[in-house]
Amino acid sequence: MHIVIMGCGRVGSALAQTLEQQGHTVAVIDQDPTAFRRLGSSFGGRRVTGVGFDQDTLREAGIEEAGAFAAVSSGDNSNIIAARVAREMFGVENVAARIYDPRRAEVYQRLGIPTVATVRWTADQMLRRLLPSGSEPLWRDPTGGVQLAEVHASASWVGHKISKLQEETGVRVAFLTRLGEAILPTSQTVLQEGDLVHVMMRADDVETVEAAFAEGPEKEGGH
Repeated sequence: MHIVIMGCGRVGSALAQTLEQQGHTVAVIDQDPTAFRRLGSSFGGRRVTGVGFDQDTLREAGIEEAGAFAAVSSGDNSNIIAARVAREMFGVENVAARIYDPRRAEVYQRLGIPTVATVRWTADQMLRRLLPSGSEPLWRDPTGGVQLAEVHASASWVGHKISKLQEETGVRVAFLTRLGEAILPTSQTVLQEGDLVHVMMRADDVETVEAAFAEGPEKEGGH
C-alpha cells in the first residue's frame, strides 16, 4: 500500500520507518525540509516539502494512489483539514488525525475522521494506574451512545468467570490486559489478580457499571 504521512516529527518519522520496513511505500510531507533528517539515510520513500493540506503538495506525495493518510503534524487545525481533504477530495479510505485537544477529538470523530489524542491518551493511561476508580472512555461510537472503557474491578471478582461478570454488570468484556498482554477472553475465562478489564457499555450506564465492578459479585447461597 502507498501511505502518505503529514508531519515529520517523532511520531511521523517513526511511523514512516515502521511502515516502510513492513513493505509499504511511504511519502512524508513537512513544511520544514530539515525535519526529514529524522528519517535517516536508509529511508527510501518520498520527502515532500510543503503544506499537508495543499492539494498540489498532496498530489506530489502520491495521494491519488494512496490507501492511507496520517496527519501527525503539531497543529490540530492543519491535521484535521488535511485529513478531511484526503478523505473528501481524494477519497482515501483509511485516514487518521493526531489531535492534542481531546474536546476537539470527539467532534472530529463524529465527522467520521478517526482521531488519536496522544497527550490525553498518555495522561489517561497514567491516571488509570494512579486512580483506578472512574473510567475514562478509550473509544466512543460516533453517536456517543456506546463506549469502550477500562473499568476497575474489585479484588472480590478475582477467581470468577467473565460470564458472571458480564451477567451481573450488564457489560460486554471486550478484552483483558494480563501481564502486559491483551487477551480476548471467552465466557469461561477466569479473572486473575492484576487483570485490567476493558468493557463495552452504554454511556448512560457508566456509574451503575462502576458501582457493580466495585461492589464485587453477588453472594451465592452458602458462599
